[in-house]
Amino acid sequence: MVRVTAIVICAALAGCQAVPGEGPLASAINEDAGRSPADIGRVNAAVFDIVDVDNHTARLVSDYVSTALKRRFGIGGGPGRAVIGIGDQLKVTIFEAGADGLFSTSEQKQTPIEIVVQPDGTAAIPYVGTVRFAGRTLEEARQQILSSLKSKAVEPDVIIAMGDTPSRSVTVAGAVNRSAQISLNLSGEQITDVIAKAGGPTSQPYESYVTVVRGKRTGTALLKSIVENPSENIYVQPGDQIFVSKDPRTFTLLGAVKSNSRIDFGANDLNLLEAVALGRGGNDETVNAKGFFLFRYEDPEVVVGLLGKRRFDELTRKGMQADKEGRYPIVYRFDMSHPDSMLVGQTFPVKSRDVIYASRHPAVDLTKFLRVVGAPVGIAVQGAAISNNLSD
Repeated sequence: MVRVTAIVICAALAGCQAVPGEGPLASAINEDAGRSPADIGRVNAAVFDIVDVDNHTARLVSDYVSTALKRRFGIGGGPGRAVIGIGDQLKVTIFEAGADGLFSTSEQKQTPIEIVVQPDGTAAIPYVGTVRFAGRTLEEARQQILSSLKSKAVEPDVIIAMGDTPSRSVTVAGAVNRSAQISLNLSGEQITDVIAKAGGPTSQPYESYVTVVRGKRTGTALLKSIVENPSENIYVQPGDQIFVSKDPRTFTLLGAVKSNSRIDFGANDLNLLEAVALGRGGNDETVNAKGFFLFRYEDPEVVVGLLGKRRFDELTRKGMQADKEGRYPIVYRFDMSHPDSMLVGQTFPVKSRDVIYASRHPAVDLTKFLRVVGAPVGIAVQGAAISNNLSD
């Protein structure tokens, strides 16, 4: 009887690949890792690699701080020079020491002049003429006016004060309590400053994304990351457009689990064990405890840190491609049969749009196949048991 069972199993191991199932077996995922489309036999197959989740991997991934705005998009830097721009309203006050000067009388030693910077960047000042203001600081403009008056006025002095400054404003819109154009102060303001001036976000930071449009460059980051990572809380620049959008972070749980679904984080952070638990865990009758996989597009710095530069270059030569945000496909393999997985899983962070897949045990397909071909119940049970031992 054992010989008959063994013969049936040998035939079934190849045939059971055609049995319907919920996604690939762990062995199929492992075999495709690191292979080129030509090796796999599919022209447009995605090239990826597998990384085992252990203490080192979990620590590297959790410690990595994404710098989407500052590094990836080149948007950042300090507050920059506060300069006058087109459309700005200025109050120029000219003082004279003499009683009967160009700008003074016996009763008043000063004359205030309100101007608006014209589209060509200039404005006219009496007895000075046309003055270029756009692109200059208040002090630079003051010195130019003062220089022009020294031969005309009696011991002149000048003070320039800013009024409305449309050239030094940013637009904040989207999921904020009050969309508005925000005028920047002279010391410079950061993303969180202008969002606060717009009434703050309408949703929690962990589900609010901030997009900064500056010229032809665009960068998006999670508000939670901006708050937690000061280097991401960049200084905004005049003319920036800032859009806040609500996008609840979700992950997808598939395979031999009790609930295949797309699930909201519903929390500030989420680890791998918590994510599996949100789907009510693996199906005890079908899941392969050694075959939990997390599919993700990861930042290149993390991929290189996990695989090494040589392996990364090898995979790119084979056809591994980045997505539109410059991230590369990686698959994390998690073995739930090890006791320390309960510790490692608590430190491995889940990210938005991750796909967690629990592969079914090979015995499931073998049992299906034996039943399809009409094998006696006893042989089917023995076949499943032998398959289970072989997989270990």
